Amino acid sequence: MKFIPNPFNTFINVLVLYLIINRYLKIPWLKSIFASLFPLIVFGLLGMLISNPYMTLLHISHLDLVSIPIYRIIYSILMYILVFIIIAIIKLCNLNINFLEDIDTKNKFIIFANLILGFATLAFQSIITVYFINTLPVIITFFSFVTLFVYFGLSIYSLTRVMKLTLTTRKLQSAEEYNNSLRVLHDNVRAFKHDFDNIVTTIGGYIRTNDIKGLENYYVQLEDDCQRVNNLYILNPEVVNNDGIYNLLTKKYNEADSKNIKVNITFLLDLSTLKMKIYEFARILGILLDNAIEASSECEEKIINLTFREDTKNKRQLIIIENTYANKEVDTEQIFNKGISGKENHTGLGLWEVRKIVKKNNNVNLFTSKTKKFFLQQLELY
Repeated sequence: MKFIPNPFNTFINVLVLYLIINRYLKIPWLKSIFASLFPLIVFGLLGMLISNPYMTLLHISHLDLVSIPIYRIIYSILMYILVFIIIAIIKLCNLNINFLEDIDTKNKFIIFANLILGFATLAFQSIITVYFINTLPVIITFFSFVTLFVYFGLSIYSLTRVMKLTLTTRKLQSAEEYNNSLRVLHDNVRAFKHDFDNIVTTIGGYIRTNDIKGLENYYVQLEDDCQRVNNLYILNPEVVNNDGIYNLLTKKYNEADSKNIKVNITFLLDLSTLKMKIYEFARILGILLDNAIEASSECEEKIINLTFREDTKNKRQLIIIENTYANKEVDTEQIFNKGISGKENHTGLGLWEVRKIVKKNNNVNLFTSKTKKFFLQQLELY
């Protein structure tokens, strides 16, 4: 932008670049900021390192560097060679920024503040360099580069440590939840084994007396216990292969179980291939499960059927939540409007938020329907 003097136009360029990445490419805000600022930080540091020695070696001024094409081309080639070396090192070390998707809000703002502070520091240093580069000794620019490089190095190291701590904490939480599931599963299996002889004897009694109706009722009750053990087997990190979703499902299952809701879980989905941001997926899943638990808890027959599976024929991933419900007059369209809720002391924002997230993602659909017995939410990811 030529109507804004250099280097102040850099701030406007960063803002425009951020808006393009965030709004049009649909990249999360923190990644958009990182993508906008990180290249400028790298080029700023490299420029601070090589500009003064380059001009001193060729005995040229900053004006010559900017206005004479041959000097500018050689300078740019040197810059891009160094950038290429940095990219090669990053690839060699297998570094990535995927952790930005899985961290909490507090740590996101810490990273954001660090990036902004680093960019502001570099910007002021660049302004000083532009105006005083002809009078600054090479040693001063070198030490300026070293101090900034150390600052960014320590910042990245500290953030890496924080991210590792966050991930370790999350894994410990998952391990704790899994241990609780294992303990309950172990107790159920022990109880089942202890009662096995009695179960077989009871079945034999029904068969000897040809009491098929009694046998059917007994089988239904026995099936409920078997399903509970099966659910606890499914709820483990090897099957639900995402720590966040595993913790969410375990928490909601225990909440439903405490309200005597029968939960049937079928999990046939690899969450590492999920075609949606895990943060948005967790928000939708949490809201839908909360509603299912709330609705089924008000029924005489309390049932939730939860299915995760791949539909390879139609190239989609399906998450289906069925629950019994008492309000048969519920409007499956009206419930998504802001402020609409059938529950006391509720804001009615949950399903409104769900619809907002679904509309943001072109590859996500949510179909809501009901039968006489079940209320159904079907989330489809293409």
